[in-house]
Amino acid sequence: MRKFLVVLDDSRECLNAMRFAAMRANRTGGGVAVLSIIPSDEFNHWIGVGDVMREESRERIQAHFEVFAKWMRDKQNVDPELVIREGEPVAEIMAQLQEDPDIGVLVLGANSDKKGPGPLVTQLTKNAGTLPIPITIVPGELSKERLEAIT
Repeated sequence: MRKFLVVLDDSRECLNAMRFAAMRANRTGGGVAVLSIIPSDEFNHWIGVGDVMREESRERIQAHFEVFAKWMRDKQNVDPELVIREGEPVAEIMAQLQEDPDIGVLVLGANSDKKGPGPLVTQLTKNAGTLPIPITIVPGELSKERLEAIT
């Protein structure tokens, strides 16, 4: 089964990327893999403190994921999987693409402010020609109705 890989982070545009991935998966009989990346530099503390912080990050990610997962299951009939990785975001996305051959599309949300589309979109589109799969960039300002119409 082809899966849509979508990145879960604290950005506003993440919501539209999640919606798009779930809607496309529903309409194409695919799946959704949700990737959340914990920057490894967050845990450069004493070992015990770093372990506690790491566990708190994982719990926060799991809770955030469950909100999206419930909507995907209830509204789109898609049961997403959660993958949590630690490290530099682009490197971890590339590693996930290498490790999961079922991923067919990377879905990213684009920020609509004047600072640009966001660091992941900027970094990954620079090397888009060498990626092993296509990228779908979902504008953060698209309405839910417009998303439904184009998926």
